[in-house]
This record gives sequence, structure tokens and C-alpha cells, in this order.
Amino acid sequence: MAYKTSATTKGGRNGRAILADGGLALAMALPKDLGGSGEGHNPEQLFALGYSACFGQALLVLGKKHGVDTQDARVTADVTLHVDGGFSLAVELTVSIPGVDKDKVQALIEDAHTVCPYSKATMGNIPVKLIAA
Repeated sequence: MAYKTSATTKGGRNGRAILADGGLALAMALPKDLGGSGEGHNPEQLFALGYSACFGQALLVLGKKHGVDTQDARVTADVTLHVDGGFSLAVELTVSIPGVDKDKVQALIEDAHTVCPYSKATMGNIPVKLIAA
């Protein structure tokens, strides 16, 4: 095992979440779009933050292999929570790398999608769309 972390939440989507080491604690709130106050964070926001950071690291790792300087790469993770017919997630990952051809970026992000732990966890479970911007 290389790394392990733990978080505890009390009160679900309208509660409080805290990391075991106390380094981060967040008020959680149901989004306004779903009838909540929106005065806190929600799991979809946290998932978007984690996925975009993790995918960005995969780009950094694979950039040299693709002959691309990925230091200025920007990854945007748009996470959608669908509530019709039961709850489900969908993600769009948009990657932009200044000065790099879109076809080259697309090839890199498709490769990164095979190594990123978030991508591996979601593969076959939820739709993830990869977009070179």
C-alpha cells in the first residue's frame, strides 16, 4: 500500500465532513438545484476537485511519452448528478494545453484515462467524456 486516507461525515449531504487527520473539515449542503440551501459543499464538487487533480497528475506523468510539455495543462471536471430514474453520475473532462495541437492533446488524454485512478474507478460504471479544448 502506498497511501491511505480516511474521512468521516455525520449528517449526510447536510452534515459535516472531516478528514481523519483534521486537516480539512467541510460543511456539507444539498445543492440549491436539488432543493437544498447550497450553503456548503457537496460530494459532486469534491469528486470534481479530486478527479481534475488526479487526471492532471496523469497528464504530467505521460507528457514526456507523448512529447508534450504538460506543466500548463488545465483539467476541468464537470460532474453531473442525474436524479431521474435513480441517482447516477456522469463526468466530462476537458483538457487544454496551450500551444499543443488538439489531436495530440486528445491522444494524451485518452492515454491518461487508462492510468488515472479515478478513471480506472469509473470505467464501465459511469459515462466519462474526454474533450481536448
